[in-house]
Amino acid sequence: MYESLIVEEQRASSPSILNTISELPRTLMEIGALSLSMPLLKSLPAGDGHPVMLIPGFMASDKSMLVLARYLRHLGYKPLGWQLGRNTGHPDMLHSHLPDRFEQVVRDAEVPVTLIGQSLGGVYSRELARRYPDHVRQVITLGSPFSMSGSDASNGLVRRLFEQQSGVSVEQMRDRFADDRSPPVPLTAIYSKGDGVVHWSGCMEKDEDAITQNIRVPGSHCGMGFNPIIYRIVADRLSQRVGEWAKYQSFAQF
Repeated sequence: MYESLIVEEQRASSPSILNTISELPRTLMEIGALSLSMPLLKSLPAGDGHPVMLIPGFMASDKSMLVLARYLRHLGYKPLGWQLGRNTGHPDMLHSHLPDRFEQVVRDAEVPVTLIGQSLGGVYSRELARRYPDHVRQVITLGSPFSMSGSDASNGLVRRLFEQQSGVSVEQMRDRFADDRSPPVPLTAIYSKGDGVVHWSGCMEKDEDAITQNIRVPGSHCGMGFNPIIYRIVADRLSQRVGEWAKYQSFAQF
């Protein structure tokens, strides 16, 4: 009870200044670590070929998730981009463009699709799963601030850039996602206390149950698309059979 109260209080906090100023060098370190880890990661069991839709973060495009896409393709999955250009956070993205793209993916796939979203892309992934639960196999979010309650939960630069590009305030965007309950599909929320863009506590599901899990990893916010620990977790999550989802066990919390 006491621990949950602390998390609720921290949801209104901004990320650590030290984490923010060290985002770039830590991201570069994660890219280097991924390169060294790739031979081991590629030796993981082959996938079942099901489609995995990757949704990029704010101000990013499909290019930001190309490395992850190539890795998933190597394992035997079918990675799909969102094909909507740069994610500006504009309301039309979620209201029309993304649902249209997802419905196209579902028609082509003919089987439930896994959604992996980085940062804002994870917020969108949860909303798609809420709207189309029968067509979503599972959701994996990477540093996604879907549970932010305070206006200072992201660093000031990101906040100003978001409002400039999206045309809405952070408060207005938060109101659009007032329902922060987990969607009715298996969901893994990956977050890092080293996040320098958004406060880590807002990237956690409020209630963990039989199909919902929070997993903490070391690392930066921007580097989550290259973090070898996350690649290992993603491979494990994707390897589970339909209807047999179970929480990730073999990972020591940092």
